[in-house]
Amino acid sequence: MEIPLIPDHFATADDASGPSAADRFAAVEEHFRKVYEPAFGAVGSAADPHIRPDGAAVACTGTIFTELVGTGTTRVCLAEAGRVRILTEGAGNQRLPRFSPDGTRLAYLSDAERTGDFQVEVLDPATGARIGRARVPGMVEYLSWSPDGTRLLLGVAAYGADLSGGQGSGTVTGTADEAPAWAPEVFTDLAEDGWRSAWVAERPDESGEFAVRQVSRPGTNVWNSCWAGPDALICVAGAAPGEESWYVADLRRIALADGAETVLRTSDRQFGPVSASPSGRTVAVVEALCSDRLLEAGDVLLLSARQTPDDDAVRVDTNGVDVTTIGWIDEDRLGWAGLHGLHTVVGEYRRDTDRATELWRSDETFGARYPELSFSAHGHAGVRHSYRRHPELAILDGHVIRTVADLTHPGADHLTEIAGTAEAVTWTAPDGLEIQGIVCRPAGPGPFPLVVHVHGGPVWSYRNCWSMMYPYTPLLVDRGYAVLHPNPRGSSGRGQRFAEAVFGDMGGADTYDILSGIDALVARGVADPDRIGVMGGSYGGFMSAWLTTRDQRFAASVPMSPVTDWISQHHTSNIPYFDRIFLNDEPLSYTGRYVERSPLRFVSQVRTPTFQTAGVRDRCTPPGQALEFHRALVEAGVESALAVYPQEGHGVRAFPALIDHCARILGWFEKHMAPPTAG
Repeated sequence: MEIPLIPDHFATADDASGPSAADRFAAVEEHFRKVYEPAFGAVGSAADPHIRPDGAAVACTGTIFTELVGTGTTRVCLAEAGRVRILTEGAGNQRLPRFSPDGTRLAYLSDAERTGDFQVEVLDPATGARIGRARVPGMVEYLSWSPDGTRLLLGVAAYGADLSGGQGSGTVTGTADEAPAWAPEVFTDLAEDGWRSAWVAERPDESGEFAVRQVSRPGTNVWNSCWAGPDALICVAGAAPGEESWYVADLRRIALADGAETVLRTSDRQFGPVSASPSGRTVAVVEALCSDRLLEAGDVLLLSARQTPDDDAVRVDTNGVDVTTIGWIDEDRLGWAGLHGLHTVVGEYRRDTDRATELWRSDETFGARYPELSFSAHGHAGVRHSYRRHPELAILDGHVIRTVADLTHPGADHLTEIAGTAEAVTWTAPDGLEIQGIVCRPAGPGPFPLVVHVHGGPVWSYRNCWSMMYPYTPLLVDRGYAVLHPNPRGSSGRGQRFAEAVFGDMGGADTYDILSGIDALVARGVADPDRIGVMGGSYGGFMSAWLTTRDQRFAASVPMSPVTDWISQHHTSNIPYFDRIFLNDEPLSYTGRYVERSPLRFVSQVRTPTFQTAGVRDRCTPPGQALEFHRALVEAGVESALAVYPQEGHGVRAFPALIDHCARILGWFEKHMAPPTAG
């Protein structure tokens, strides 16, 4: 499929002194071709690493592009002795490989039979031959082998189940019974659809077909789960399937024999990754204040698998690290990784000494949205990267890290050449609190036009990573902009008290954390005070709109998937519990923070030209949020534009829409705050 150079629909207000919209689209398309084409047909990036039990190889999900369409094809790969071998091929996508405890089998997920409907396959990693499979009614989201290697635990999402914002929002697809085009989407007050459940696959027959059975009972929604010895599971679970019910889920033990449930712990926080020791005796779980499912960073708790909610849990002292991933290495050792400020930290906890020890600390990082590794007795594997280091598969063995497979290619070299540098910066907020961030900038002394890129969440954080996790940053730097990535209060990596500081105060003190960062970069000669812009997605979209109501210094704003009216957001989003707890107020009062912190309420104070983007499939921050603000800006006489992408959800992710998205963003900033040498 050939992408047209200039899509007929691409149109935006052009700056007469600069490039046309068509030229800009073509330039951005050429940029992406330089980045991706050199790796066409090869593995260009990796995710979901899983270390072989002997520590000699790492299985992963490799992404392969052959054209700039969609998000690429994923395959199960094996990295060993400096090279990557693709183990799967054919129709569909394959992902999330997991070695059996003896390393002789590799289970993974494939949607070869029906697009989006991932089911289980098992292969022999030595030969690549498929030797087993399991089929369940619903999409398998995760899987793990039992400690003895005889069974598989499957986390199954029913068709229509909500996806998290980090997954792009929308719903699980793949149902065989597609509704006709005219059929309505029906909303009721009954939680009938979209449940998540825990299943076990066992006793494969001669053909390799596993017998499957649901372990969790109807009426229990299982968000994630793990083995707890041979006869039980530990689950983060609740009583309703909707995405907002995750915020009030508890920690449960479920017996494999009859599905009997025991609540181990309840919390006014959220539960993230969970792992049980091989015997099932001890449970580790991350407990944290979270704004999004699958974005969990906080404290590690140790519990007995037989305890009651009233029993005390042991809180592991990780020396201030917000832990994002955990895994038992053996009965007495727990591997963990997380964030400490702008550093990624990997460590181990020993139960026999009750001590946590750091193994590795760096301003480089592992993993995607948060640090993530696969733990074993022979090393811990992950995808290592930084702003200057293209992602590579690596193993941390003790305190020594070694590269297993370098995925660098000429396209990555091109991106490194144009992306400038990334530098950690700190400044002081008006109340004296130290705030951290990362500024990416071109070569030269400055000052540069500055784009402030506010992260989502609000409980998330920037760290030193490849492209800063977004394609916009290298593009902007290449065109002469500096880009500030602030971690205001509420961000991860500074402990739970720092994250809690945004609780009940979204758009409060964190506003001035960001504004004071701009002041600091202006004072240091990095930022041009007459060319300041702001952008961001999700919570960053809210802040990109909100900041222009608080301060008129901004020359341009680009809110993406924003919240602009907290009252209508509450009544149209699939996560209404989020705004209720983070605003610490009641929406039906139609007063208080639901009004006081809504950009729409203060649109008369905006002077900043604003370009918004949204996705039709977004259920977290529905596109109506951007449309409301756009029409209010137009009515107020403020220059405004809005692009709504029909096949995108919470963020724009797929080609060629991503090219269009980036070109429009660049066009908006170049029109309103171009570098002096632009054009």
